[in-house]
Amino acid sequence: MSDQFDLIVIGAGPAGYHAAIRAAQLGLKVACIDDFIGKDGKPALGGTCLNVGCIPSKALLDSSKQFWNLTQHFDVHGITTSDAKIDVNTMVGRKDKIVKQFTGGVAMLFKSNKITPFFGKGKLLKDRQVEITAADGNKQTLSGTNVVIATGSAPIELPFAKFDGKFIVDNAGALDFTAVPKRLGVIGAGVIGLELGSVWKRLGSEVTILEALPDFLGAADADIAKAAAREFAKQGLKIELGAKLLKAEIKGEEVHLSYAGKDGEKQLVVDKLLVAVGRRAYTDGVLGEGTGVKLDERGRVVVDEHCWSGVEGIWGVGDCVRGPMLAHKGFEEGMMVAELIAGKAGHVNMDTIPWVIYTEPEIAWVGKTEKQLKEEGVPYKIGSFPFAAIGRAVAMNEPAGLVKMIAHAETDRILGVHLVGANVSELVAECVVAMEFKGSSEDLARIVHAHPTMSEAVHEAALAVDKRAIHKAN
Repeated sequence: MSDQFDLIVIGAGPAGYHAAIRAAQLGLKVACIDDFIGKDGKPALGGTCLNVGCIPSKALLDSSKQFWNLTQHFDVHGITTSDAKIDVNTMVGRKDKIVKQFTGGVAMLFKSNKITPFFGKGKLLKDRQVEITAADGNKQTLSGTNVVIATGSAPIELPFAKFDGKFIVDNAGALDFTAVPKRLGVIGAGVIGLELGSVWKRLGSEVTILEALPDFLGAADADIAKAAAREFAKQGLKIELGAKLLKAEIKGEEVHLSYAGKDGEKQLVVDKLLVAVGRRAYTDGVLGEGTGVKLDERGRVVVDEHCWSGVEGIWGVGDCVRGPMLAHKGFEEGMMVAELIAGKAGHVNMDTIPWVIYTEPEIAWVGKTEKQLKEEGVPYKIGSFPFAAIGRAVAMNEPAGLVKMIAHAETDRILGVHLVGANVSELVAECVVAMEFKGSSEDLARIVHAHPTMSEAVHEAALAVDKRAIHKAN
């Protein structure tokens, strides 16, 4: 006889644990299954995001930013230092402590919400049965009225640059270097490559990022990508576009790379290689025979706009379904599904999901880019404003970047906002709210923004849409 639950969640990452907690809040009997093992060899809730993704990378980004400011920027404030050093083991230990705090926090939330955790690999069987295989090979079966598949994603491994955990690593490996590599190679100039490349560059590594695509940050607005690339170049972060990796060989204590560049085949020798070419849905072995659930050509669970698989009681959320692989997208999908299961309304607006890259300067956006609108034939108008003209930004010694706002040429409704600069990960929230409420650039232009703040750049960009920015020649 299998244990019976109202909801079984396979995966305790951002999407899964949000679904579990919200369902429990709504009075459902919930089980959550996860097979992640932490650095201490014990099961850890929170998935990739809390353990080896969002949270630990931000911890290292903050530590490396402090060191970078100490060695590069404090002199302008009249603060002098000498012989500054970084203890990598202490920095990584701080990161691990933060991870432990948050994964433990999820465990406490499960306990307070009476959610039953199971540790092992979950497999969906027919009739909403879920088989759990523990680390020791023991199996047990649960039965659920509803099942949510929230198995997340895994890093893509290149066949000619396989991970060995020491010289060729994925995102998790790049979080745990025991020393600053003298030369770090990064394959892929996406979010992970730029963030972790930035961490080790600030600490003294010579970083070379190879990007196969011809354009830098093709998903971002072209003006924002151009401004960001300019700042990264100033920092000494070398990014080579149109560079396709052909081979990576470990020779002694080095990694020898061969890649096709714009001028033919080239060679590069590094001490460590981070492969960050993207992630794939982690659905390997999650579906048993006869479930009726389908996977698409990219291995993602096929779902509709409400994350329903088309099979009674089976749902999919987060990185293992369509849409952007973003933790906050998974948060909202998990809660939406829990509410739908409980008979309530649930909705996620894919058009207003913000994107953030936590480099220095930060990059953030919401909505459509200028290129997308042009291709779609949508009439638009643009307002932009540089942080160099914002008093708070200059006082903080953070004048780099700009805010670019795009509104419909006829209705003035905001279609997209794109930002690069200090703390834009926070500033983008105002733009998301405005778009969610179908706001116009006029709305943001007429809202009072505190002075002096970084948010004034958003205000001035809104004013600039109609060529009436105060602190910029229109």
